[in-house]
Amino acid sequence: MKKYFVLLFAFPFFFAQAQKGAKIGYIDMDYILEKVPEYAEAKNQLEQKATTWKQEIEGKKNTVSKLKETLAAEKVLLTKELIKEKEEEIKTLETELFDYQQKRFGPQGDLIIQKGALIKPIQDQVFNIVQDYAEKQKYDFIFDKSSDLTMLFTSDRFDISDQILKAIERAGRKVELTKKQQKIQDAKDQREIDVKENPEILEKEKTQDLKKEERQRILDERKEAAAAKKKEADEKRAAQLKEKAEARQKALDEKKAKLEPAQTEKKETADQTTTASQKEAREKILQEKKEAAAAKKKEADEKRAQLLKEKAEARQKVLDDQKAKKEALKNKTEENKEEPKKN
Repeated sequence: MKKYFVLLFAFPFFFAQAQKGAKIGYIDMDYILEKVPEYAEAKNQLEQKATTWKQEIEGKKNTVSKLKETLAAEKVLLTKELIKEKEEEIKTLETELFDYQQKRFGPQGDLIIQKGALIKPIQDQVFNIVQDYAEKQKYDFIFDKSSDLTMLFTSDRFDISDQILKAIERAGRKVELTKKQQKIQDAKDQREIDVKENPEILEKEKTQDLKKEERQRILDERKEAAAAKKKEADEKRAAQLKEKAEARQKALDEKKAKLEPAQTEKKETADQTTTASQKEAREKILQEKKEAAAAKKKEADEKRAQLLKEKAEARQKVLDDQKAKKEALKNKTEENKEEPKKN
């Protein structure tokens, strides 16, 4: 009834002003807000928080229900004192549940407070745009169709909601360069609100940072140990290869030193005591022996080359296995880093 009394007294005044040439228009605030991206984002944030709070309430309800079911099942086995103690515990949880519901969804709860904190700046922005638009277009009256003032009839030609939306878009384009800074500031303000509501966030973040540092320290130590072990193994293999090469060369040198004097002495004696034909025959025999020795040496060299190749392939396989283990450890580490975020 109060609305209609307002209309009965207000419309004759507005009608009289219209007859005098007053410029009148109206907006639909609900329609405008639904079209403003910032409002949709703020509304989405609020809905996400409300969903989280509802889930927490459901969790508390489930806890109370399970305690009641457990008490009902075990009641015949418990003493009066234990029954009373468990009933008091359930009553305390129910009180906490009620208080939490009021804190989040009560008349003075977080939902109402944060709704005002999130939406009011956007509403103020729209009001400012409306005032600027009214002054520039020389409007005398602009009403809000979605307010408590009931409008029994309105003509579409007086609806300037779309014009206000265009003005908001133009204003948004003017501040496009500072939009990123505004987003950062909004995130900072929201964090201050969250920390103020839940001081344990800082302690939780500190604990997570300490765990992260500990995990990184362990990974660094393992990495250093693996690198030291690899270096030691490489040095050991290099030393073994060097020793084997030196031993082979020493054996060859000793064999060569033994063969050369005997061959020289034998040749000199043969030259003095044999005929030309015998000398030729001996040379042929020596050539055959030389070729046989060369073939034997070639076979030995090929065998050594094959052995070195197999050792190199085995060494490469060890390195590949170590690399695969390192990659697996790295992937596991990255999964461990992502796990706290999910939590």
